[in-house]
Amino acid sequence: VLTYHVVPGRVTAADIAAAAQAHGGKATYTTVQGGTLTFAKAGRGWSVTDAKGHTGRITIANVMQSNGVIHVIDTVMLP
Repeated sequence: VLTYHVVPGRVTAADIAAAAQAHGGKATYTTVQGGTLTFAKAGRGWSVTDAKGHTGRITIANVMQSNGVIHVIDTVMLP
């Protein structure tokens, strides 16, 4: 389940925003498992949609950890 949610690298909210701006409002990243997570502006915040179409909103961005960055969402996404 973890690799379904993990994107390689250290992707911050600023990185997501820049990628979305450069790609028509959406930023898509490939997960360690090989699926995709697509980020898009949603009101004043950001939404994330997995390859199955499940969508959540980022509630806390940029929780910096020694092994990467966590973006907390308001829903559970299962593979």
